[in-house]
Amino acid sequence: MGADIWAVGDAYEGYMGRWSRPVAAAFVAWLGVPAGRRWLDAGCGTGALTAAVLAAAGPDRIAGADPSAGFVRHARNLVADARAGFAVADARALPFGDGRFGAAVSGLVLNFVPDPAAAVAELARVTAPGGTVAAYVWDYARRMDVIRAFWSAAVELDPDAGALDEGARFPLCRPEPLRALWDGAGLTWVEVAPIDMDAVFRDFDDYWRPFLAGQGPAPAYAAALPRARRAALRERIRERMPVAADGSITLRTRAWAVRGEVLAH
Repeated sequence: MGADIWAVGDAYEGYMGRWSRPVAAAFVAWLGVPAGRRWLDAGCGTGALTAAVLAAAGPDRIAGADPSAGFVRHARNLVADARAGFAVADARALPFGDGRFGAAVSGLVLNFVPDPAAAVAELARVTAPGGTVAAYVWDYARRMDVIRAFWSAAVELDPDAGALDEGARFPLCRPEPLRALWDGAGLTWVEVAPIDMDAVFRDFDDYWRPFLAGQGPAPAYAAALPRARRAALRERIRERMPVAADGSITLRTRAWAVRGEVLAH
C-alpha cells in the first residue's frame, strides 16, 4: 500500500498536473535561457514543462524523456508543436550524445529517481559547455500544503502512514541538498530559489476527488484504504480546510528550483 504509481496522464492532471503548469511557466521565466537553444526535459511526465518551454523560451527543439510510456503518450497528445519529440527513457541513462543540449531541465521528478546524483550527472553530460542544467521539486515537508493537509490528517488516524509521507521520504526537496547535488555534479554558478503560488479549488470535492485515482503516493494510500477508513480520513481533512464564503479553498504551494551551468572550456 502506498506505492508510487505514475502512469495514467489524465489522473495525474487532476491531482498535480494542474498545479505543475503555472510552476513550470514561472521556472522557465526564472531561467531566462536565450531563444534558439536546444532543450531536454528529463522526466517530462505529461508534458507541462515541455509546453512551458515551447510557449515562452523560443527553443530550436525540445526533447522530452520519461520512463512511463503512459505519460509519454499523454505528452505527445498534449504537445502538438513540431519542435517537440518524446521518448521513453530513464533520466539515469539518457539516449543522447554528450553536449547535445543548450539547456537540460527536470520538473518535479528528481526526488522519485532512485539515484538523483546519477540523473544530474546525465543532465550535465548531455549539456554543452556554458549551457544550463536546472530542476525544481515540491517543498513537500513545509509549504506544499495540498499534500501536507492530506498527510497530517492521515498520520493522526494511522501513525504508520508517516512512513509514506513525501515530506519525510524526500529530504532532497530542500534548498541545501539541491545545492549540494548541483555542486557535486561539477556545475558552476549554482543558485536555488523558491517558486510560490496558490492552488485554488472550487470546493472540497475538487480537492478530494483526485486522491481517489491512485496516481502518486498519497492517492495510492487513499485508494487502498477500506471504505470506512477512507471516509474518516476525508472528513478529518475537510474539517480543517480554509473554506471561503463561496466554498472555494486556497492552499499555498512552493517548489524549490535549482540551476547551474556546465563549465565552459
